[in-house]
Amino acid sequence: MDIVAARRGHFRLESGHHSELWLDLDPLFANPRQITPLVNALAKALRPHEVSTVCGPLLGGAFLAQLIAHELDLTFCFTERVVLPNNSGLYPVRYRLPASFSQSISGKRVAIVDDVMSAGSALRGTYSELRAHAAEPVVAGALLVLGTTGLKYFAKEGVTVEALGREDYDIWLPAECPLCAAGAKVEDVSA
Repeated sequence: MDIVAARRGHFRLESGHHSELWLDLDPLFANPRQITPLVNALAKALRPHEVSTVCGPLLGGAFLAQLIAHELDLTFCFTERVVLPNNSGLYPVRYRLPASFSQSISGKRVAIVDDVMSAGSALRGTYSELRAHAAEPVVAGALLVLGTTGLKYFAKEGVTVEALGREDYDIWLPAECPLCAAGAKVEDVSA
């Protein structure tokens, strides 16, 4: 995906983990035609799961969810990021379903999708929020899965993960981060 820029450094991710690689995903959906083949491929992978709704966390996940819902002729919804007051630990943000979707999502089989999943913070938050509204998230989808942290979480929850690509990716707990140990300044990319 040459439409995504990668940067090397020392980054604090939304999950609270640290990493040396950051992907700038903002331009990914600027030209929907450019990613149509990716959307179609992920939609094809999600189709056998017989979902009725596709949900994604704002921003990129929601854009992807809407495109996939359109491709599969399904309904669409999204979750919004809420930063908790004490946001220093792991998974310090939550994702909330707007009230307008609360009634219509109950009892539905849902695919949750995001552009890229590493630790899975946005998809975890979306999963929890949908479960709290009596929905049944049965599959998580991503254009790219980095590492195994998010995969392990969804395996434990019994949720299949469909991805177009998978790459090795190092993330560390802050206390175990070799970049912190070396004194490298952390850039917070969680916002």
